[in-house]
Amino acid sequence: MKKLPLGMQTFRDIVKGKYVYVDKTRFVYNIANSEKYYFLSRPRRFGKSLLLDTIAEAFSGDRELFKGLWIYDSDHDFIKHPVIRLDMSNIANDTPEILRKSLSIALIERAKKEGIDVGYEMPSDNFKVLIEKLQVKYGQNVVVLIDEYDKPILDHLNRIETAEANRQVMRGFYGILKSMDPYLRMTFITGVSKFTKTSIFSELNNIRDITMSEQYADICGVAIEDLEKYFGEHIDHLSSLGKFKCEGGLHNAILDWYDGYSWNGETRVINPYSLLSFFTEGSFESFWYSSGTPTFLIDMIKNKPSSFLVLNNHEISKKGLDTFEIQKIELAPLLFQTGYLTVAEKSARGIAESYTLKIPNLEVREAFYLNLLANFTESEGYIAESAFWRMQDSLEAGNLQGVLETMKSLFSSIPYELHIKHEHYYHSIFYSIMNLLGFDIDAEVSVSGGRVDAVLELAENVYVMEFKYVHCEKDASAQEKRKLFDAALDDGMKQIKDRGYARKFEGCGKTVHHAAFAFLGRDDIDMRTDKH
Repeated sequence: MKKLPLGMQTFRDIVKGKYVYVDKTRFVYNIANSEKYYFLSRPRRFGKSLLLDTIAEAFSGDRELFKGLWIYDSDHDFIKHPVIRLDMSNIANDTPEILRKSLSIALIERAKKEGIDVGYEMPSDNFKVLIEKLQVKYGQNVVVLIDEYDKPILDHLNRIETAEANRQVMRGFYGILKSMDPYLRMTFITGVSKFTKTSIFSELNNIRDITMSEQYADICGVAIEDLEKYFGEHIDHLSSLGKFKCEGGLHNAILDWYDGYSWNGETRVINPYSLLSFFTEGSFESFWYSSGTPTFLIDMIKNKPSSFLVLNNHEISKKGLDTFEIQKIELAPLLFQTGYLTVAEKSARGIAESYTLKIPNLEVREAFYLNLLANFTESEGYIAESAFWRMQDSLEAGNLQGVLETMKSLFSSIPYELHIKHEHYYHSIFYSIMNLLGFDIDAEVSVSGGRVDAVLELAENVYVMEFKYVHCEKDASAQEKRKLFDAALDDGMKQIKDRGYARKFEGCGKTVHHAAFAFLGRDDIDMRTDKH
């Protein structure tokens, strides 16, 4: 049984050390022998750094390193080329000045290893001279590999001025590459996000973006058909321990937890970091999610909860999906690019394409919604977890009073200063709970009479729900609150009935519950129901 390369990003160490290596050299061959400029966006910990290292080794002149892999028997020439590799995650970026200085230092250090003298103030000048002198020294054109190109920007999305200033620095730095075309063998740039070309790569108008390409759909990650091929022994070993009682077997449980990522709606890949962590630890946990969830994503959703409600099964154009601007960040493409949503389906809209997004797997769903719930209510994770189990018992029993009591306990944990006076805030918390429980709940459902706030269909019960928020003065009396509650609940139930929100479930053989929820504040929640 081969060793697992958890945390390893060096191709030579993996191959020489006889670790498991999922052969991606067919893609390396295509990249090395086709276009000259490439860009690839993938979420963090998806194998981008290992891919770049494999490309670097393919230009190292060491053909024997690839023995037994696809590229070894190909017509790739394995001629040694000079390689400049920059990992932007190792470049300080606190300010534009620090970013420029750190870039220059990295290039100067790279030049010293080659005995080349550079020492200009501007990093673009050092970059240019290094490329020119390496080409002369080796008599071969230079390979440029840039990893995490967007980190100086993403690190400061909560400080737009710094992000914008760093973007300008990087735009000038990357812009030098076009003028270096006669000296370059190829350029490959990776990152998490995809900013518009005019935003970062305005000069590189011939760069090929392979992010959504059918040809490179599984360039990173572990394809489903490769799971047994490369990890079959590890699956058999864990299965033999008898600790997993999985309906459908351990193989299918692994797919449920860590599979589901797609960039074309057809080819699905498994998160490599989570897969390796699972085999190493021998337990199903949220490994990828726990390795670093950007706080700005949670803050964006908290500040605009209505945008979060329509993300799952959300349809978006290709243009809207794979680009965004610093000054106008949209949640859906950002969640897609960072790995919290993936492509469920690709459709043709005339000559254009559209994509339907979904949450990729159980790991992301459970961890993401639990984190959201804890942040929405400012409660500890274990409190949120306990609450959604109580909610599950109540819903399955058709006990809406139990649902109400659980909601009250959650909302009472919201600090007064964080309380958001809008029904979308409460709607989002309820939606998070339902998704945590694994219920296939639909939010903002379109029917002939309008848009239903939420529909939840279970084996024996259907819940059609409407949420109402009413402003209430802090010192309102119990009588005044009751009057507000009654008016809001009357309005909610009337809306459900008058607009025929539950009409599609008539005759389905299930108990249909109409449920109106009214919120006057974090401590004041009431509900009215009837069933048919």
